[in-house]
Amino acid sequence: MSLPLSTLIGAGLSVAEVWAKASFIVKFIVVVMLVMGLASIYVSIERWVTFRKARSASQQLGAELSEAFAKDDLSAALSACQKEEFKQSYLGNVLRPGLQEVQGDLDTNSHAAAMRAMERQSIQEEASLKRGMAILATTGSTAPFVGLVGTVFGIIHTFEAFGDGGAELLGIIAEIGEALYATAVGIAVAIVGVWLYNFFNSKIDAISRDISVSVQEFNDWCEKKLA
Repeated sequence: MSLPLSTLIGAGLSVAEVWAKASFIVKFIVVVMLVMGLASIYVSIERWVTFRKARSASQQLGAELSEAFAKDDLSAALSACQKEEFKQSYLGNVLRPGLQEVQGDLDTNSHAAAMRAMERQSIQEEASLKRGMAILATTGSTAPFVGLVGTVFGIIHTFEAFGDGGAELLGIIAEIGEALYATAVGIAVAIVGVWLYNFFNSKIDAISRDISVSVQEFNDWCEKKLA
């Protein structure tokens, strides 16, 4: 059976029609990729809100800590870090254990203990910041291949249609379309995943730099007092 090209172009198969003719395995793979995309969006929204609150709280805490250190008041600095309003502050979370170590008396031993405590807390804080990033990385790296799996099954479905003597040409075109749609969805989801992963990685790097600078500033303050 053959149809003129003008008829095929005028047929205008919609996405819904292609979806209706798609095989179960292709539909399943497309749904899996959409779930991956939604999971990436969810993680991105959650990380965005978390980072925004953490940075805002850290900036406000930084102002209070500057005043406390200017007065050499370690008790006031520790009290500021322990405030409920600064609970989400990565700056407070990192400096708190260090300040607790030097509360009794600032000497060489307490200074070394404070630096070790802040180093341990910095590692935990960075791990907390990276929560959910594995989902973005997995989506960006595997979505194209998942889409290709759908494409392969779509092509297999097309060959089966060719083998069916009663298959209409428009139906075969729809089956080719399902294979292409699987690839397109996989690439689109991967692009979103990679973009979001890189974006939030840059945010994490910026926060990590802030943490390192804050720890070094505290270390410098302690060394000046010990000198």
